[in-house]
Amino acid sequence: MAKRGKKYQQALSRIDVERLYGPKQGLKLLKEIDSSSYDATVDCAFRLGIDPRKADQMVRGAVSLPHGIGKSVRVAVVAGGDKAAEARDAGADHVGADEIVEQLASGELIDEIDSVIATPDMMGKLGRLGKVLGPRGLMPNPKSGTVTMNVAQAVREIKAGRIEYRSDRNGNVHAILGKASFTTEQLVENYAALLDEIMRQRPSAAKGRYLQTVAVSTSSSPSVPLDPAKSRDLLEDDEA
Repeated sequence: MAKRGKKYQQALSRIDVERLYGPKQGLKLLKEIDSSSYDATVDCAFRLGIDPRKADQMVRGAVSLPHGIGKSVRVAVVAGGDKAAEARDAGADHVGADEIVEQLASGELIDEIDSVIATPDMMGKLGRLGKVLGPRGLMPNPKSGTVTMNVAQAVREIKAGRIEYRSDRNGNVHAILGKASFTTEQLVENYAALLDEIMRQRPSAAKGRYLQTVAVSTSSSPSVPLDPAKSRDLLEDDEA
């Protein structure tokens, strides 16, 4: 493992490894220790008590963050006719039917989009692109609201800050909370919305403790561990 720089080590020294921080105190500390020379993205990682090998314990969905994610989201919509027109009017960046499918298949659009929405009738054509779209988290899915006839609403919600999430093969869920330039209160309110959604999606087959660990970080900071048991009054000041 590469040796961490001085700023990283200084940031790490400010984290009490024996403590689980309340969301407000933890996110406030993260903002203070972030040493990025740019407006870094704040990420949140949940470790869940699920068996990721079992399909009935997959955790997947979408949630609208009250303060968005702090960046412009590029959306492609695979639809035809009136639905294509609705998507354009709603602000979609790329709209079309077969031509968009072909651009996705060739890789032409992959690096230019952050989300793909499709009407149900187009999923037969998109299904063959699983190996292209799947690894990048771009395959439309009804559970995340990206396979829908209401494409205009889906475009507006994603543009406004709706994010998709899914558990990985280790039972972890990673999601964006916003930017380091957000106020602590904005980050906490985004975290609260995400936490509520993750808890709501608890699989009935999951046994034991569901929410095991939570941590927040930026690309240039160490992780700050949050108290997974704290789920109410998140904006109240935490006691040391």
